[in-house]
Amino acid sequence: MKNIKVLQIGKYYPSYIGGTENHLFTLVNELKKEVTVKVLVANTKFKTSVENDNGITVFRLASLGSFFSLPLILSLPFWLKKQKADILHFHLPNPLSIFSYFISRPKGRIIVSYHSDIVRQRIFNPLFNPFLNRFLKKADSIIVTSANLIKNSAVLQKFKNKCSIIPYGIDINRFRPDAEVFKKSGEIKQKYGSPLILFVGRLVYYKGLKYLLGAMKNINASLLVVGDGPLKKRLKNFAKNLGVSDKVIWAGEIKNEEVAPYYHACDIFILPSNVKAESFGIVQLEASACGKAVVSTNLPTGVPFANLDGKTGVIVPPADSCALASAVNHLLASPQLRQAYGQNGKARVEEDFTKEKMADDILKVYGIIRKSQKYV
Repeated sequence: MKNIKVLQIGKYYPSYIGGTENHLFTLVNELKKEVTVKVLVANTKFKTSVENDNGITVFRLASLGSFFSLPLILSLPFWLKKQKADILHFHLPNPLSIFSYFISRPKGRIIVSYHSDIVRQRIFNPLFNPFLNRFLKKADSIIVTSANLIKNSAVLQKFKNKCSIIPYGIDINRFRPDAEVFKKSGEIKQKYGSPLILFVGRLVYYKGLKYLLGAMKNINASLLVVGDGPLKKRLKNFAKNLGVSDKVIWAGEIKNEEVAPYYHACDIFILPSNVKAESFGIVQLEASACGKAVVSTNLPTGVPFANLDGKTGVIVPPADSCALASAVNHLLASPQLRQAYGQNGKARVEEDFTKEKMADDILKVYGIIRKSQKYV
């Protein structure tokens, strides 16, 4: 199948840190076993580079910066037209990629991964939605991560007959506890003590970390924050004003390949996201793969699908510090329940959320079926 050429069009690509970027990396590294894959994304600076990343050609296009978190790439229509591909796989939201498509009119089937509605920039939706609707009409198929996203998206409701539900998948081998992971997780426990609550993510508005900091007033545990972002200084000041600074450890950004020991070291993992810009929460899968109970929020997205209330963890209302504190304290007081949730989550991830299963399902959307293989 290597003669089939697939061009993935996204916003950024690792080493840029982000859930969608990590998904794109995992996906293309699995797809490359069956098809020829190239990646077209923005650079974080005004320079175009062409890289060979483990057998995948990655075009990082010169960017003028970003506008409301969307990269500004003037050359995208040119590069989109230049790359001859059988399948054009767009990762949305990314308005510039849609405008660039209509400017350049490249040939190839259109597949869309619709990760979320536009949330923060929704003021522009009346202007942009006609172009988005026209583009989705042209798409052969629209991939979404959960039925919840279709149900709660006014855009997807118009195209639900085109939608295929394919959840994110992770490389579970990264989270298996070998000797080195056990050693590092033991060091983390010894350094930060117990009980230990873990947050992993970028420090941005929709992660809801301020509500978790508010909950820490009523939780007798330490909170380990793994991640960095534009709100770090403001959040640290917020924790200080709340009087919980002594309970919060700011670990900073940790490389993806080095984060597993932190999951294994914690007692509970928390994703307190407060708005639907959080479309799924891949970190929940990573925590479950490490056998940890998860506390997350009831957003109208894939978040409560990735973490099943009463089975793999606890779901609470968004933007509710009291509910977060109550859920955490309940789990801290119930070691057996935490263990049961962790075991259920681990089994579920190994069955339904592997990178192999995700790639197989997407290849089927492409019209390609590869030999079935074990996912674990």
